Amino acid sequence: MTHFLRAVGPAVPHASPREAVRAGFGAILGLLAAGLFLLAPSVDIRLGLYLIAPFGATSVLVFAAPNSPLAQPWSAIMGNVVAALVGIATCMVIADPVIRVSVAVGLAITAMILIRALHPPGGAVAMTAALSPEATLKLGWYFALAPVACGTIALVLVAVVYARLTGRRYPFRQFEEKNAHGTEDLDPIKRIGLSEGELVTILERYNQTMNLGVADLARLIGAAEMVMASHHGAGSTAADIMARDLVSVTSETPLFEVADLFRRHGFTSLPVVRGQDEFLGIIFQIHLIRRVGESSPRRPGGFRTAMARLTGRSSPARAWEIMETRIPRATPQTPIAALLPLMAEGHCEAVPVLEDHRIVGIVTRTDIIAALAHQSAQDQQEQVGTQP
Repeated sequence: MTHFLRAVGPAVPHASPREAVRAGFGAILGLLAAGLFLLAPSVDIRLGLYLIAPFGATSVLVFAAPNSPLAQPWSAIMGNVVAALVGIATCMVIADPVIRVSVAVGLAITAMILIRALHPPGGAVAMTAALSPEATLKLGWYFALAPVACGTIALVLVAVVYARLTGRRYPFRQFEEKNAHGTEDLDPIKRIGLSEGELVTILERYNQTMNLGVADLARLIGAAEMVMASHHGAGSTAADIMARDLVSVTSETPLFEVADLFRRHGFTSLPVVRGQDEFLGIIFQIHLIRRVGESSPRRPGGFRTAMARLTGRSSPARAWEIMETRIPRATPQTPIAALLPLMAEGHCEAVPVLEDHRIVGIVTRTDIIAALAHQSAQDQQEQVGTQP
């Protein structure tokens, strides 16, 4: 009985209220944009520019499930358009309404799969056309252009912009797209030793091509490997590996002092504090370089001159101007397993360890690598010791 209840219960993992609001508000914006600037809520047979119910279903996918292959621009636009064409054709040749609707939806599904554009709302588009043969035939093949294509394109465009503004990816990642550094290497999390073709084969073998993209599969496999690797350090926490005797600066520290500390100690990051070690942010070496890069085109002498001026003793620039405040944070009890994926993504060089808003340590990539190497050496010694 328990297995049955679980089988018919919710299958979607818990989502945060923030994500739920993000998706819902995106659908509001998308349909408002389509309704206000392109389509009308009432049917206009002359122009065909009106809202249809399947646009609500398309909104669910492009705003709530932007990583799904079923929600991608090709699937959404071409799926709806092909389904509309099928619906129009059935209106022309089949008189019986029940048969017409059934055939329209079935053929639409087949056509969408064949052109690799399966989009669930497409079934509703075909059904909408088949249920209203008079209105559909008055528009003819134009129905596929307006309202179907125009409305779907409007929703997709809004979804692209909205995803970027809210920190999501739409369209979804491509396996061989350039990484965050603009080079051709795969992101570290995707370097799993499998080619794109092999990943596609895995998706096809388990019939998951409609549910997951190749790049996301690579990321999931990479993340799973990171968690498995972290098991070698099971029981270890940030407190076990963090640096405790920290060199820090204040928000008013001149940048020439920051640069001098980087040179003297060979650090790649410096925490910024106030008073009794109250954490404010962190400065990475790249922040200095970016600041120089922003000012060098406007100054004669180029990058070297800009760096000299920025870190010169006459420079008014202060630490607070370049420090990063939106970074991952940990506590002394945070498991190493939780820190490893952050470092592997390549966007985080160090994680501050806080207690009651006070910084008590910092964990760098070097610390993580040293901890894993130490654990690996211990595992090898234990294996040698257990051999007869």
